[in-house]
Amino acid sequence: MQFSSRTDWTLTPNKLTARLSEIEASGAQILDLTESNPTQAGFQYPSDVVLSSLTDPKNLTYHPAPMGLQEARETIAEYYDSKGIYVNSNQILITASTSEAYSMVFRLIANAGEYILMPRPSYPLFHFLAGLSDVELTPYALTYQKDWKIDFEDIRHSFKPKKTKGIVVVNPNNPTGSYIKKDELTKLNQFAEGNQLCLISDEVFSDFQWEKKIEGIASLAGNQKSLTFTLSGISKVLGLPQMKLSWIVVSGPKEIVKQSLERLEIISDTYLSVNTPVQNSLHHWIRLKDKMQKQILKRVLSNRAFLQKYGQFELLNAEGGWYAVVKLPKGKTEEEWVLEFLEKDHVLVHPGYFYDFPGESYAIVSLLSETSVFEEAVAKISKRASQASAEVVSRN
Repeated sequence: MQFSSRTDWTLTPNKLTARLSEIEASGAQILDLTESNPTQAGFQYPSDVVLSSLTDPKNLTYHPAPMGLQEARETIAEYYDSKGIYVNSNQILITASTSEAYSMVFRLIANAGEYILMPRPSYPLFHFLAGLSDVELTPYALTYQKDWKIDFEDIRHSFKPKKTKGIVVVNPNNPTGSYIKKDELTKLNQFAEGNQLCLISDEVFSDFQWEKKIEGIASLAGNQKSLTFTLSGISKVLGLPQMKLSWIVVSGPKEIVKQSLERLEIISDTYLSVNTPVQNSLHHWIRLKDKMQKQILKRVLSNRAFLQKYGQFELLNAEGGWYAVVKLPKGKTEEEWVLEFLEKDHVLVHPGYFYDFPGESYAIVSLLSETSVFEEAVAKISKRASQASAEVVSRN
């Protein structure tokens, strides 16, 4: 069988994954600092609210709606209204996941072989989504000097005239936790308008700001200067990844928004992937937003405070999200560090190269892990990092 080149991936497990499997097979307990699944992180879900709406008899009737059921789209519009952003329900298209939303937008804006600008560092899933959509990714740099900033010179350098179709921003970025700033949005709009590009803003973590007031922009859903696709969903907003409901908000100049929605509707109508029960349940589930987000934010902030106080690492500044980036001591590569943490301390962290971090040596730590697990794991790897730093000092 000759498979398509889209699936020509390296299927051999990387060294970290292979070693993790061996250690788990030995029966050892792993302290996981990569946990990203809120349903496995010890949060309290009001099961009566989550499950009762799924038994509604109206779920037995199918009304195919390519844009999504009207009531669900109105609920999403109300969610943005609560954030002070006006979004008409007719600007919203419901998808089964943010990944599906990306695929729809990529298919809408780009032909095979054309380019999308993507931030670096950022989430590794983009490479798979782009490959399956037959588009190419061109990275542009996020640079760090006390805070993360978009490198607009790198955007200009990476831009390919007549071939680049859009710019992805992740707001806040995963895993750097940096929001788009007002001056950055102004420059993004100017560049997009001047080169007939669209903006694609991934905002799944946008509600998880660590401070009440930040200089960054929490959402591009109301952006009118250039064609903008804003992506989010209940996987993060409500901590319900298993319920599979996300959305695209299309904003910008009126005529191009209209044309985009007409085409997206046909793309969606081809698959009709979003199921009826989750759409009917959304207006019930949205009541959980404050309860779930308070739990998650409390955990994230508590774990970050512990890491900041007790971690023997440089903790990079961030503004939101579920992750922390730490710079590891010199003397070992990222891979050597994460393998040593795993093999000697039974602590799992992700190396920076998983997220295309430039240079060495970084580790990505989930702040979602249960507090007892997080504190025990951080204490173990901090002790090891401290000992290594002391050895380097003594040698010098």
